Amino acid sequence: MAFSTVASAVLHGVQAEIIQVETDVSNGLPVFHMVGYLSSEVKEAAERVRTAIQNCGMQLPPKKIVVNLAPATMRKRGASYDLPIALSVLAAMGVFSTESLRGVVVAGELGLGGAVQKISGILPIVKRAKECGYHTCIVPKENVTEGALVEGVRILGADTLLAVCRYLKGEEELSRAAALGKEKWEAVRNAEELDEQIDFCHIRGQEIVKRAAEVAVSGGHNLLLAGPPGSGKSMTAKAITSILPSLSMEESLEITRIYSVLGLLREDHPLITARPFRNVHHTTTKAALVGGGNPPLPGEISLAHGGVLFLDELTEFQKPVLEVLRQPLEEQEVHLSRSHGNYVFPADVMLVAAMNPCPCGNYPDPEKCSCTPGQIQRYLDTVSQPFLDRMDLCVEAPRISYEELKKTEEGESSGEIRLRVERARAIQNERYAGTKIRVNARLGVKELPIYCKLGGKEEQLMEQAFHRLHLTARTYHRILKVSRTIADMEGVDRIRTKHIKEALGYRTLEKKYWGR
Repeated sequence: MAFSTVASAVLHGVQAEIIQVETDVSNGLPVFHMVGYLSSEVKEAAERVRTAIQNCGMQLPPKKIVVNLAPATMRKRGASYDLPIALSVLAAMGVFSTESLRGVVVAGELGLGGAVQKISGILPIVKRAKECGYHTCIVPKENVTEGALVEGVRILGADTLLAVCRYLKGEEELSRAAALGKEKWEAVRNAEELDEQIDFCHIRGQEIVKRAAEVAVSGGHNLLLAGPPGSGKSMTAKAITSILPSLSMEESLEITRIYSVLGLLREDHPLITARPFRNVHHTTTKAALVGGGNPPLPGEISLAHGGVLFLDELTEFQKPVLEVLRQPLEEQEVHLSRSHGNYVFPADVMLVAAMNPCPCGNYPDPEKCSCTPGQIQRYLDTVSQPFLDRMDLCVEAPRISYEELKKTEEGESSGEIRLRVERARAIQNERYAGTKIRVNARLGVKELPIYCKLGGKEEQLMEQAFHRLHLTARTYHRILKVSRTIADMEGVDRIRTKHIKEALGYRTLEKKYWGR
């Protein structure tokens, strides 16, 4: 009789948990039996492992082989358990010492010929292995660069099962990847940031829209742009990425982890160093937007974590699809409950939306608009009041005149605007040091009286606006947050009436179009 244990990992959403692959080889009827709450693709690993071992020149003994993936309370999915199962079986057979696998986490899929194939989710697996005290991870050779993003763990790349066996017997070495390091990461990030797609200096006119975009980015606020076709709404939204602050190393790894689980990373350059911009088509479903499926996987809002989620043609989305964004926009997380477990996906995004004011796009111009009042009302009703309340700034992008279009002098560049944004963000980082808050948009109800104090005149102005504009409590709080951001952009500690007036100016659009 022989027994062995090999550590591996199971993915649960964007998190990984360490599991143990236990193998017992004993006398009895020849059988290869696997247990441990397994999905169908994991059960198929028995045939892949048996065939791969044989094609590597080794033979399974005619004995009873039982493989258990513990704990049995966690559902095991995917093909990443092939390599640890094979090594556990071979260790139990005595091909190499079980001591050689102590402190090692193994993950990888096996081909029938014994080749180790690339898998998804290596980054969270290695990160979890480090947290649990493991010193080495054996992963597919194609995943080595991704695994090396985590410092403090030795990452070994395997291309065949036979090569791993020889390594564990001390006969040869596996390929290794050097840790990225902060200096190399900064060089990669700076090189990527030089490749800007759209610069604000290329946008003609629309000074109010550009100002609103700067305010939104400075405080991490949500932005709604409305106007006729061709007024530069989409172009402005895409240019926002050029004025967003740079990612920190921790933010890069957090975003990369999400893309790793979905298998969206490049093999040669897996680390994401630029803030994501996700342009979602209006035919998307609820599961594609916020996450779902079997097993549940992150959606577009999680892929935009730390960056911009852009909803173009907002009123063309199905209303139920837009409504599922309400909770993630408030909590910066997506919570999915299933019978086999609960999943939490990060969703700290800046939401930018663009829309036409009516089906033909020309409302409220009576000479050009061909829509009936009923058509306009039904078109706008796609966007509910609770959804509008979550948009901090609502701005109209008017049609651009010929004179503005033909101007030769360029406006402010994205680099100049970005410097102001970074100064405003630095003020917020200093103010909220020691808290979980990073930007003004994330202030809660408890923090508002502390960081958004108003004087007598400012209180009077807000009271008048609350009654005359029929503001909701959520809208009132968001106006205070935007006012705080505008004050930060000016470099002053106290919110003044001019800051509140500008913030109120970004809430007039809903009164014009929705009459709310």
